[in-house]
Amino acid sequence: MSTTRSNCKNDPNCFCNICGEYTFQYCRLSVSDFIKQVYFYYFRFPLDTCDKYWVPHMVCKTCVESLRLWANKKRPHFKYQTPMLWREPTNHQDDCYFCLKKKTGRNGITLTCYLLPDPSCTLEMRHDESGTADFNPGVSSEPQPFNQEDLSALVGDLGLSKKAAEILASRLKHRNLLTPETRISYYRIRETELISFFSEDADFVFCSDVPGLLMAMGMQKYDPSEWRLFIDSSKRSLKCVLMHNGNKLGSIPIAHSTTVKEEYATVASVMARIKYNEHKWLICVDLKMVNFLLGQQGDYTKYSCFICLWDSRAKSEHWVRSDWPSRQAMLPGQLNVINEPLVPRDAYFRFRVH
Repeated sequence: MSTTRSNCKNDPNCFCNICGEYTFQYCRLSVSDFIKQVYFYYFRFPLDTCDKYWVPHMVCKTCVESLRLWANKKRPHFKYQTPMLWREPTNHQDDCYFCLKKKTGRNGITLTCYLLPDPSCTLEMRHDESGTADFNPGVSSEPQPFNQEDLSALVGDLGLSKKAAEILASRLKHRNLLTPETRISYYRIRETELISFFSEDADFVFCSDVPGLLMAMGMQKYDPSEWRLFIDSSKRSLKCVLMHNGNKLGSIPIAHSTTVKEEYATVASVMARIKYNEHKWLICVDLKMVNFLLGQQGDYTKYSCFICLWDSRAKSEHWVRSDWPSRQAMLPGQLNVINEPLVPRDAYFRFRVH
């Protein structure tokens, strides 16, 4: 039929490509790569909407959600055994699906559609409860052996220790699931390439060359402004971790101790060892750690805030006064500051709330 979709009484994009039902604008979705992939693995033929004007280019949320649940193995099958199969209409009088689809009603509550006979499509059948094959996108039926890089990625995802990683590699090797060049003993010395960037001093193990460590791990360029420093401690250990802004890269531990306490002297020692003054990372800590970093006195103090001079003991003004003078400087011996601040007071703090 030498015509275009603009000649149809109803816009083809108002209909779902999969089920053929009329859909409202808030229920329509574009055909994404994920939909095409799941559609192909379920129905065993591609979803083609690009070069045919008589085929809807939209799908409904109901079909997309149903396919997604099937792909995640939360539903045994899709609601239809076969989808709507579209063919080119010969005219708009009695062979066009979109022209024969009649609408009644004016809004989403009362609008209904019914179809006159002989449409330009093949209606689908309901599923016979027999189920279909599992969804395995991009994976052939043949075994795919692991190479060293893939095996290392698997070990990292599972968080395995050296011993557990070697056992896993041995089991895969026994079943011929490793490539010939993949070494099982690789995980015995997997830290050799990075151990030279760390040092051990007294009670600390810390990274003495952060830029070199990141370069050795595959980064092309090191920019301190792209990282933030996280410091925290528990009853068992004190740790310092670099976290990437935006979390596009993994976190990197740069200091650790299992014997020291969370106090000013300890924090000052670890900040000096990791050379914070050279990098000036953003700081991500809780308010207790802010107290150590700025040298403030602990416990129940009169001026406990590092931003203003809020008086914790002026209880009569707590529910009345809202404007307190700002703190001008952090000087040891004044206003509950007892130690030299380890970072500038105007440093950007990103607070971590427990």
